[in-house]
Amino acid sequence: MRKIQTQIISIVAVLVIGFTMFSLANATTPAENKAAGVAFLTENAKKPNIVTTASGLQYEILTPGTGTASPSATDNVTVHYKGTTIDGTEFDSSYSRGEPATFPLNRVIKGWTEGVQLMKEGAKYRFFIPSELAYGEQGAGRAIGPNAALIFDVELIKIQ
Repeated sequence: MRKIQTQIISIVAVLVIGFTMFSLANATTPAENKAAGVAFLTENAKKPNIVTTASGLQYEILTPGTGTASPSATDNVTVHYKGTTIDGTEFDSSYSRGEPATFPLNRVIKGWTEGVQLMKEGAKYRFFIPSELAYGEQGAGRAIGPNAALIFDVELIKIQ
């Protein structure tokens, strides 16, 4: 009986150690995230429909707006959005929650503050946000690693 217990404990220990080693070997470092983001944005900038601002924010107009005004940084905006990492992993979506979000535009990441000010009501843009205009070196939880570039689809519904 003792031999079986020892074998089971050994098997469990090997599995735990193997899983830990595999996880560590496949973890991305902040430097790897930064390099991946720079490479992605460099290639993305070559596409004819991508506009790059002086800050490095890239955007694509999916649907032009019908409104006459753009929001200022101090306005509240109501938007629908979906956020993904550059590998396509979704980490947040107002569409999934079934209702748009309203917030002060100057209380979000820099890439959003800059990008949404380019939009008119009714517009839908895709933003490609370098890490320094997103969550930077600290990242944001498990879904957004340090130095991660992000992609957001944003639909500006209303400026308040």
